[in-house]
Amino acid sequence: MNTAIELLIRILCDTRPDGPADGAYLYCTTVDNQASIFQTARVLISHEIVTRIFILDAQAMSGYPGVDQCSRRLLEFGLLDEQIEYVPYGDAASINTLIESRALVRFAKNREMRSLILVSPPFHQLRAFMTAATVALKGHPELAIFSHPGAAMSWMESVAHSQGTLQAQRRQLIQEELIRIHTYQDKGDLARFEAVLDYLNRRDT
Repeated sequence: MNTAIELLIRILCDTRPDGPADGAYLYCTTVDNQASIFQTARVLISHEIVTRIFILDAQAMSGYPGVDQCSRRLLEFGLLDEQIEYVPYGDAASINTLIESRALVRFAKNREMRSLILVSPPFHQLRAFMTAATVALKGHPELAIFSHPGAAMSWMESVAHSQGTLQAQRRQLIQEELIRIHTYQDKGDLARFEAVLDYLNRRDT
C-alpha cells in the first residue's frame, strides 16, 4: 500500500482515545474557514470527547483573526467561557503551522498532557497533523495525538488560506497543501510519511 495514502486515510478517519482526551486544539485559520473547526469543537464538547478547547493566544496576524475574535465566535457556537483555554504564543512575528505546533506541544508538555485531538479544515488536516507529530516526536513523544478534521464545507467555494495570502477554491487547496508537505519534508521541517505512520502505529499498540 502507498504509505502516503494510508496515512491520509488514517488521519482523516482516525480513531478516538479511550475516554476523554486532555483537550482539542483548533489550528488557526482564516475567517472563511472558521465555521469548519468551530462546528467540530461543538461536537467534541457535546459528545464529551473533550471538556476543553484550546486556541492560540495571539493577536490578529498572518490571516488569523485573533484570539478575541475566535473566542467570541466559539461562544456563538455554544461553548462556554470555562471550556476555552489559551495556548501561549510567544513573541514570533508571524503564525504558521510549524510555529503553532511548537507552541502547542510545548503547552501540552508543560501541562503534562497525555492525549490531544487536533482540528483543522479538512484540506489542511494532513499537514497540520504531520507537523504536530513531527514536533511531538522530538519534544514530547509520549503525547498521543488524535485527528478530528473540521466539518466539510463547499469544495467549490473560493476562500483565503495560507496566512491569508492564497485565494483559491477549497478543492484546489488540497494540491497546494501537498506541495507544501513535500517542500517542508525536503527542508527537514516535516517528518516523512513513514515516520508519522510509525508514530500512529505505536500510538495504537
